Amino acid sequence: MIVAIDGPAGAGKTTAARALARRLGLGHLNTGMMYRALTWLALRERVEPFDAPGLTALVAANPVRLEAVDDEERVWIGDRDVTAEIRAPAITAAVSEVSAHGPVRRAMVATQRALLANGDWVCDGRDVGSVVWPQAEVKVFLTASPAERAARRRDELAAVGIDLPLEVVLADIERRDRLDSTRAESPLVVAPGAVVVDSSGVALVRRARASAVGVRGLGR
Repeated sequence: MIVAIDGPAGAGKTTAARALARRLGLGHLNTGMMYRALTWLALRERVEPFDAPGLTALVAANPVRLEAVDDEERVWIGDRDVTAEIRAPAITAAVSEVSAHGPVRRAMVATQRALLANGDWVCDGRDVGSVVWPQAEVKVFLTASPAERAARRRDELAAVGIDLPLEVVLADIERRDRLDSTRAESPLVVAPGAVVVDSSGVALVRRARASAVGVRGLGR
């Protein structure tokens, strides 16, 4: 069984997916962590976010993998665990551009499909129900207003000691929405058959996200 949860940045996808996976006893796959890991490596190796050939070469030479360790997802690229690094503001600022390239997405989707083909999963991302696994038994598109999502993201960042004005976070949310929904390869859309859930005004989502991030020391 595959449950696909898609939606824009800050909608609460990962929090909802992780909680559902635990309740159902399924695996949890966060596709966004994979693109963040590649973005981290690209910045370290000085490969520009617009350099599709360079990024494709990076991911080919440094496979991304996810592991569950002590009930927590960890992401590796090559031989390095980068879970603690991938929530940095520099990664957030560049990940939408890095993930927009067709060859990069195709490489990541191939890895994601290989994982989903073995076992039962709750998988969250931008294109799970539309591209990665359109045959998912359950599809959800989780969203919220940009202002609500920005407030949640600001709380996440504050939980790990990063203090940014709300208007700065909101501008970044809106920028990522534009990039994610207008890219040529696997744009952010409501997948056919998906149930749309708008979590605007649900304070519990915000508190749960901030608490979870604070506990893990991370900060999507």
